[in-house]
Amino acid sequence: MLRYLLKRLAQAAVVLLVLITVSFILIRAAPGGPFDRERAMDAAAKSERERQYHLDRPLPVQYVLFLRDIATGELRSTKYEGETVHERIGRHLPVSMLLGAIGLLLAVGIGVGAGVIAAMRHNRPADHVAMVAAMVGLAVPTFVVGPLLALVFGLWLGWLPVAGYAGWAKPEYLMLPALALALPYAARIARLTRAGMLEVVNQDYVRTARAKGLGERAVVVRHVLRGGLLPVVSYLGPAATDILTGSLVIEAVFGIPGLGAEFVTSAFNRDYNVVMGTVIAYGVLLVVFNLLSDVAYGLLDPRVGHAA
Repeated sequence: MLRYLLKRLAQAAVVLLVLITVSFILIRAAPGGPFDRERAMDAAAKSERERQYHLDRPLPVQYVLFLRDIATGELRSTKYEGETVHERIGRHLPVSMLLGAIGLLLAVGIGVGAGVIAAMRHNRPADHVAMVAAMVGLAVPTFVVGPLLALVFGLWLGWLPVAGYAGWAKPEYLMLPALALALPYAARIARLTRAGMLEVVNQDYVRTARAKGLGERAVVVRHVLRGGLLPVVSYLGPAATDILTGSLVIEAVFGIPGLGAEFVTSAFNRDYNVVMGTVIAYGVLLVVFNLLSDVAYGLLDPRVGHAA
C-alpha cells in the first residue's frame, strides 16, 4: 500500500505541474491583459504596473517568477492592490468548503440510502421509484433545481431563507443551497450503489455468509455493502471536489459568497492572478480528493494495493 501511495503522490505532483503550466500559457495567450480597460490607462502608468507584476519580462521568466510567488504566497491581485491571491482565495474558499461539506454529506446519505433500498428490493416498486427519482435528479440541471427549491421551501412554505450567508451562526441559510448542490450527486451515487450491490449480492462469499446463518442485515452491512460501495468510492473523488468547491450556479442563486463567484468576478475584472490561483486551488482539491478516493478504494479492496 505504501508503494501504491507513493506512486499516486508522484502522479499527483506531475498532474498539478501540468495544470499550472497549461493554465499559465492559456491565460497569457488570451486577448487583452489585466490592465486593459474600457478607458485607456496612461501609457506610463500601464508600463509601471506591468513592470510591477513582471509582465514586461519574457514568458519563461514570467513563469518562473509566477511559480516563486505562488510558492511564497506573494502572488498579488492585479485588481485589488495590496492584497495577495492567497488572501482572496482564503476568504472565499472556506465558504464553498462549508457549503460543499454539507452537500457532500447529504449526497452520500441520500444516495447510499436510496441505492441500498433499491438493490434490496430489486424489481419491486421501491426499486422503480428510487431509480425514476435518480433519473430525474440527473436530468434536471442545478439552475432549475435551485430556484425550484427556493420557490417551494422558501417562498411558498416559508420554512427556510432563500438567500444570504451567515456561516454556522445561521445554518438554515445553507440548507437549501446544500440540498440543491447535493441532489444530482445523490442521484448518481444511488445508481452506483444499486449497481454495485446487485453485482456482489449473488457472489459465493455472500451465499456462504447466508448459509452460515448470518442475519440479512449483517450480510448486507458486512459483505454486500462493502463490495457494492467500490464504484461509489471511485466516484467520490471528483464528486467531492465539485461539491466542496461549491457551484457557481448555486452560489449565484442563493447569494453565497464562495470561490465560484469570486472566480467569475475575477475573470470579468481581468484579475488573471486570482483566476490562476483559483484554478490551482481547484486542481489541488481535485488531486487530493482523487488520492483519498484511491486510498479508500485500496483499503476496501486490498488487491489494488498489492497490484501496485
